[in-house]
Amino acid sequence: MCHGSSMRVAGVDACRGGWVAVSLDAAHDPAVRVRVAASLTALLAPWLGPGGTTIVGIDMPLGLLETGWREADRAARGLLGPRRSSVFAIPPRAVWAEASYQLANERCRALTGQGLSAQAWGLRAKLLEANQYRETCGHPLYEVHPELAFAAMAGQPLAHSKRTAAGRDLRRQRLARAGIEIPAAAPATLMGDILDAAAVAWSARRIAAGRARTVPAEPQRDRAGREIAIRY
Repeated sequence: MCHGSSMRVAGVDACRGGWVAVSLDAAHDPAVRVRVAASLTALLAPWLGPGGTTIVGIDMPLGLLETGWREADRAARGLLGPRRSSVFAIPPRAVWAEASYQLANERCRALTGQGLSAQAWGLRAKLLEANQYRETCGHPLYEVHPELAFAAMAGQPLAHSKRTAAGRDLRRQRLARAGIEIPAAAPATLMGDILDAAAVAWSARRIAAGRARTVPAEPQRDRAGREIAIRY
């Protein structure tokens, strides 16, 4: 895949109250834009259309299996060393239809023999929104994990969590070396999410250029035939 140099790409991450997106020029123009909105549709609509953003990456699981666990999550954890806990195991579709964590955990054990982590269940509302958006948005939407992107920038998984000041500084430095400077006006309270969205945008740029890696190399497919894979 290779697109025109005038195209912009975007990276999206969930944040408190909604979503945050970082938009970049696919040809390494230094202009970086940041948007925050309550829904994916409201977030991305102003950037889409002729001459606008074409490739969007999102830090959210896309694609659910009917049975078993996603290979993409297992493979990503295997690549991330000290950051492996940032990748949650995503259970089958039926688990997400349950109304409570207790019921979802019971369904998960019945379907897989294993329980559902509370952290994964915490993604439910955003995961369902992202997957519904993917089905109807009409533009390419790719699952990206920011820790895989940062590991690719650094040549190895980062030693410090983004929840620490040292970790956030390290991520800003890696982005700056990649030509991505976060605008000074970006909301400081969302900085961790903005850094992740910027790393996802970096990966979207690689997708646009045909240079992204795909995990696993042979993706699984959901019931509609859509691939279940993480790119970075």
